[in-house]
Amino acid sequence: MNPFLELGIRHEIVNAITELGFEKPSPIQEKAIPVLLTGNDDFVGLAQTGTGKTAAFGLPLLEQLDFSFNQPQALVLCPTRELCLQIAKDLEKYAKNLDNVHVVAVYGGANIGDQLRQIRRGVQIVVATPGRMLDIIGRNAIDFSQVKYVVLDEADEMLNMGFQEDINNILSETPADKKTWLFSATMPREVRRIAQNYMTDPVELTVGTKNTGNENIEHQYFLIKAKDKYAAFKRIVDYYPEIFGIVFCRTKIETQEIAEALIKDGYNADSLHGDLSQQQRDKVMKRYRERNLQLLIATDVAARGIDVNDVTHVINYSLPDEVENYTHRSGRTARAGKTGISISLINVKEMSKIRHIEKIIGKSFERKQVPQGTEVCEKQLFALVDKVHNVEVQEDQINAFLPQILESLQDLTKEEVVKRFASLEFNRFLNYYKDAPDLNIEARESSRGDRDRDRDGGGRRTSKGFTRLFINLGSVDEFSRGEMLGFICNNSKISGKSIGKIDLKGVFTFFEVEDGEVNKVFQGFQGVNYNGRGVRIEVSGEGRSDRGSSNGRSRGGRSSDRNSGGGRGDRRDRGRSNGGGGFRDFSGKRRESKSRY
Repeated sequence: MNPFLELGIRHEIVNAITELGFEKPSPIQEKAIPVLLTGNDDFVGLAQTGTGKTAAFGLPLLEQLDFSFNQPQALVLCPTRELCLQIAKDLEKYAKNLDNVHVVAVYGGANIGDQLRQIRRGVQIVVATPGRMLDIIGRNAIDFSQVKYVVLDEADEMLNMGFQEDINNILSETPADKKTWLFSATMPREVRRIAQNYMTDPVELTVGTKNTGNENIEHQYFLIKAKDKYAAFKRIVDYYPEIFGIVFCRTKIETQEIAEALIKDGYNADSLHGDLSQQQRDKVMKRYRERNLQLLIATDVAARGIDVNDVTHVINYSLPDEVENYTHRSGRTARAGKTGISISLINVKEMSKIRHIEKIIGKSFERKQVPQGTEVCEKQLFALVDKVHNVEVQEDQINAFLPQILESLQDLTKEEVVKRFASLEFNRFLNYYKDAPDLNIEARESSRGDRDRDRDGGGRRTSKGFTRLFINLGSVDEFSRGEMLGFICNNSKISGKSIGKIDLKGVFTFFEVEDGEVNKVFQGFQGVNYNGRGVRIEVSGEGRSDRGSSNGRSRGGRSSDRNSGGGRGDRRDRGRSNGGGGFRDFSGKRRESKSRY
């Protein structure tokens, strides 16, 4: 007997989910479905992303509702439009053998008029994001008086995104005797508070340990200098020729910059973030689901609701600010019982964060070494060999050309033919990774990149042949190191190769310039303003004071400029990278970006 039938799901629904590949219930489905089918209790279900929570609440909903009655009977709230659409589509698939089932997805970024028309035509299940749902409630366009069930999916993320008040307002529009089902990957205090405020003696089920990660995920970290992050990232990607991954960044700007750099360097990549229109997001996700993209670069918020099979790797280009978000990120891989790898690129200062995440998820991270250039070349070569070995030959199409092909290659031995076909692809990697440096560092090394033995301020060493300069702009002016590099080069009319180390602070920056180019920098910044204030260039307090200041001012009285150190931490790692990426100037263009191979 089908195990879903044994749980109490009717034949029509079981037949539909069997066609979708459901063979046996996942742990959360096996535990939750019998409880929810009674319809008598509030419910809290804790399980990781990718464990089948949609079916865990969706199948019981389809059993409980009266589809001869065209009024909203169930409301599902979720944090993002991607997840909203995914849940609605899944419910429609589960119900394909049932009559008169109407599900509407209500989310921002789409035409509200279309959504209102669907509601007016009659609907039993509303799947919504909180903001758009409140908008529709405010128009008096929906009647929730017959709602029997409210599902809060990804409740922890909705609270992280600031939807607490919206949820309160929406729930106040639903009947007091409804049943509330809450599903979450983690159980922070805020989620516990929702359970206390809106539920009566809920049944609580936990799959795994609270706040822990999927057991099928392997957690790895790579310890590198901040300036080498992009180069190390590309090398890791190249080491996995068949990678199909999601790359997480902290900010929308970083997401866009990394995606642009990857595209420049020849990778199949694109970005997903909150500034994209719904049409743009749909287009990106369509390409990713069809595997026309190898890498999806995303923010935490934009990636919620992404349910794509066979994601091999999750890469944390920047660690999340909230530990709970690491659990959500890593849950994008190893879905439906499969395995996956979660990779974090960190500097020495972030080791404590890794240890903290280990305690929360109850799993240890494995320290991995950034592959050497020769290792990458070997991996790519044998990936090519496997591809050639497994390629499907279209006999009827190629037979007409075989005589000419054989004639063209008749002066070559079998071994020579093999060598030359392999070299077509392999030579690109050999050339690209020739003399590639070792990007690994030891944990005892300084986290200041190649400032290992330097000290901030006047006592800091300067590279031989360079002069260390000061500029009164920093991270609070929305500069990353790459953007500062572009700003300096554009105004000075010098090459980026003439710039050495850039030490970005809060309200000022130190940077090195080749001795022969220093005068160009001073001349280039004469009379330059940025956002209404004069830009000042001065020689750092190591000597060479004969060069003076670009605006004729001394460094005296500038103590206030020293009071802000570090600036915005999420932007510090985006400097010039060894191995591509270049920098972004203020016209939005990238410069000096290398081709992939």
